[in-house]
Amino acid sequence: MSASSGTRQPSFAERHRWWPVAKKLLTYAFFIMVVVLLVALAKKVDWDEVVTTLRAYSMKTLLLAGLATLGSYLVYTSFDLLGKRYTRHSLPASQILPVTFVCYAFNLNLSAWVGGIAFRYRLYSRLGLKNSVITQIFTLSLMTNWLGYMALGGTVFALGWVKMPESWSIGTGTLRLIGVLLVAVTLIYLGLCAFSKRRAWTIRGHEIGLPSLRMAASQLVLGGCNWGLMALVVYIMLQEKVDYPTVLGVLLISSIAGVVTHIPAGLGVLETVFVTLLQGQVSKGSMLAALIGYRVLYFLIPLLLASLVYLLLESQAKKLRNMNSDKQAV
Repeated sequence: MSASSGTRQPSFAERHRWWPVAKKLLTYAFFIMVVVLLVALAKKVDWDEVVTTLRAYSMKTLLLAGLATLGSYLVYTSFDLLGKRYTRHSLPASQILPVTFVCYAFNLNLSAWVGGIAFRYRLYSRLGLKNSVITQIFTLSLMTNWLGYMALGGTVFALGWVKMPESWSIGTGTLRLIGVLLVAVTLIYLGLCAFSKRRAWTIRGHEIGLPSLRMAASQLVLGGCNWGLMALVVYIMLQEKVDYPTVLGVLLISSIAGVVTHIPAGLGVLETVFVTLLQGQVSKGSMLAALIGYRVLYFLIPLLLASLVYLLLESQAKKLRNMNSDKQAV
């Protein structure tokens, strides 16, 4: 008998009796993975050095850096609010913001595969979003981040605000050319969003559509603000010993180096790039102290908070999903 005659089609779980058990096992495996990764990260941190470094800073410096960190996280969490407008899904902002916060904190500390992808699919699917919608949200967030990077980094590099060491294969002239190319790519993207007649493409079964020019401009502003606030945290921790445009440029270069090396949180990469590019402007001790403080304020403290928020989201997910379903049914 066909579905049109009134017979209810069996659900996936009813057709595959093994699925409930497999789902529980996958859930336990996810929790175990999170705990293992957090423990492994904690072992790598020299907590005595962290405490000593933070004690050397004034409360005013820590407070200003903390406010810049808070601003950056607020900007980043708004990326997925753009995703809500882009996909037109019905989750409220009160659910989107904590999910994005958790994803960002874990992304920074444990790689994009864990934070950006695994946590997004896990949490959003538990709140009732389809995988296709989550993919579009993730894609837009990724584009927002790197569009901001290209616009801001391209400008900084093209203007020659960062002087590269002569021993590096990429000199200042090459970096300025890269900056021009990044700005060009940014303008091309904006042009496509404004004038392209074709608005969507299908990639591996997922439809990716061009946002409006207004949304693309929002992506550029939000992405650029986030990178700018990240650099502001380092600038404050350096206690203004290096001018802000230089700190911004060095942070942007170190971020790309961290992505290329695939090292979670860019451990060691960030420090190496900053010490190399800013040698002569600030002592190595002051530089390392500032970067340790930056890691604590921007990486570790948010990760601890995100872990608690994640547990809360997991415990409330079923209730929130039912609430979302009831609202859709009305």
